Parts: sequence; C-alpha cells; structure tokens
Amino acid sequence: MTESFIPVGALGDGFAPDANLLEPVADLDDLPFELDLGERLTLTIDGGVARWGGHSDVPVRVTSVRDGVYLIDGVAGGVSTTFVLDTEAGLVTLVEGELPPDAVRAESAWTRVQRGDDPTGVTARIRHGRVAGSTAPVHAPTTELVGFRNRYTYSPHERYEHIYLTPDRYTWHCLTGVEQGLADTDRCHHIRIRDGLTLFVWREKIVPTLGLLLIDLSAMRTDGKIFGNTGFDTTSTVNFPVGARAEVLDTTGVR
Repeated sequence: MTESFIPVGALGDGFAPDANLLEPVADLDDLPFELDLGERLTLTIDGGVARWGGHSDVPVRVTSVRDGVYLIDGVAGGVSTTFVLDTEAGLVTLVEGELPPDAVRAESAWTRVQRGDDPTGVTARIRHGRVAGSTAPVHAPTTELVGFRNRYTYSPHERYEHIYLTPDRYTWHCLTGVEQGLADTDRCHHIRIRDGLTLFVWREKIVPTLGLLLIDLSAMRTDGKIFGNTGFDTTSTVNFPVGARAEVLDTTGVR
C-alpha cells in the first residue's frame, strides 16, 4: 500500500500496462470544423495532427466513446487542450488547463483559501460553443453524477472509486494500483454532453494534476486523459490517455 503521493509521470507508468483504452479514430480527418467559442476558429485534423487558431502541427489523440461524440486531446504550447465535439448536435466544449508555477506550488492550501482562491493552483478554462450552422443549446453544467459512488477499472492493475459529493467537489480513492491506499477530495466540474454522458474535469491540489473523463453511464465506460508534470518539478510534462470500465456501487443521500 502506498503511503505517499507520487508524481504524475509515475502514475502514467502504472496506468499504461493493459490499459482499457479506446482505439483512436480517423473519422474527422480532412473535415474542417468552423467553431464559435466566443471567438471563431477552424479546427482541422489530419493523421493525428491538428491545427486551430494560432496553433499548428499539434499531435492529438482522437477517440469516440459514443457515436457522433469525439474527444480531441493534445498539448498546445504547454497548455492541456481538449475539444469535446458532438458532430450530430453541432456542439463543442473546449477545456484548456495549466499547471501552477513554482511560486504557486510553494503556497499552502491554507494560504490560498485565506485569499479566497481554490486550494489547487491548477487552472481550467472551460468554454462552450457551436459548430457553424448549429442552433442547439450549448453544453452546460449538470448534477447528473452528484450522489453517485462509482468504481472505475482502468486496467487489471488499476482501480479507483469516485464519490461525487457536490457539483464542484468529489472524493477519489485508489483501490488497487500504484496509488493504492491514497485518497483525497478535490475540485471538479461536471458538463452535460448528452443524456447519460458527462464531461468530468478535476484539478488536484497535492500533486498538481488536471484530469478529464467522458463518463458514459449508458455504456458504463469512460475515456479521457491525465495531465501533469513528469516528476516533482516543473521542467517537463506528461499527458497520457486513460479509459475505464465503470460500475455504480452506491448512491449517497443527496440523490
């Protein structure tokens, strides 16, 4: 059983063997999407490389957890960048995450909350928009997961449980794997993509980490990624895919 927290690079090493990952798809290749996310930009993907706005030649992983819904994930200029694109509804959500600099990491959570800041220094900018021509209501926060206690099997070696306490707090607990025995309660965000399909984003405070999952309670599986530093420093980053089989274990009194 692990007694201390580990860097995100070591977490990625533990998740890698026999991982329950979705295979990348090429459905979006050579199909430019005109997106309105408060600013207009064109997203184009070709052979696992994307360009949009001022970014070009960004390696991305493209997967589809449900027909017509795509996760397009990469790192652009040191910023974790994930598009969730619903090609049937013509909707898109963009999540851009950044890790804290050394000065912010050196602060205690107590110092941060006295200022009125989140305990974590990891930031996430979440924007919702449409594909040109769509008039559908944009993605929006949801409480669909709140009150659930779920178990996620990421591989034969890595299992976690999540308890979704409120719209902005959840508890994670590693049942088996490289973090076995570790647990914490962290900041999170829930976005409705479709019925039974939630975009879940979390930001950890002890080891700066941005995690993102599409949680499909119809198919009972997830697809996403984890972004952080390779070691206990700011000199390098790691962005690795994760996916899991899901089980609902229980519900709390808030449901």
